[in-house]
Amino acid sequence: MSTQKDIRQQAGTVDENPLRLEQGKAEQVVEALNTDLAATYVLYHQLKKHHWNVEGAEFRDVHVFLGEAAGRAEAAADELAERLQAIGGAPVAGGKNLEAHAPVEPEDDDVYDIRTSLENDLEIYGDIIESLRDHVDLATNLGDHATAEILRQILVEVEEDAHHLDHYLEDDTLVVSE
Repeated sequence: MSTQKDIRQQAGTVDENPLRLEQGKAEQVVEALNTDLAATYVLYHQLKKHHWNVEGAEFRDVHVFLGEAAGRAEAAADELAERLQAIGGAPVAGGKNLEAHAPVEPEDDDVYDIRTSLENDLEIYGDIIESLRDHVDLATNLGDHATAEILRQILVEVEEDAHHLDHYLEDDTLVVSE
């Protein structure tokens, strides 16, 4: 652990920003982005869990999809953290802090069948989609059009992944049970 004692910015605070987003507006956007950041990391870890544990006839396709989806979630989290830092915020960090700040509930540590796992993932995706939509509106209404655009781009990818998950959960399959 570092022995440095100088804190550059306290967690949960919003400093002035060079983008000239007024302090009160920046505080609202930072709070929204930290919520989305936390939810995205909860999703990321759950997707990785399912990526590691998937089995069965459709293993390869689902395994690859979950790995790629986790990669997209990680990239989105990075983009959210960098944006909120740019407008003066401190990104929420650390496993316990992320989970506490997230509006989504991860499944427990047990390993479930892949259908249950994907249903749990789809539930988190739905919650994140609703949050992103609300935060696009918030950022737009506050005049933070760049943040709104970043959130829109993330929303498109999140919706696409949710759509693919929904297809995996359909009952039409080439796999037959005996």
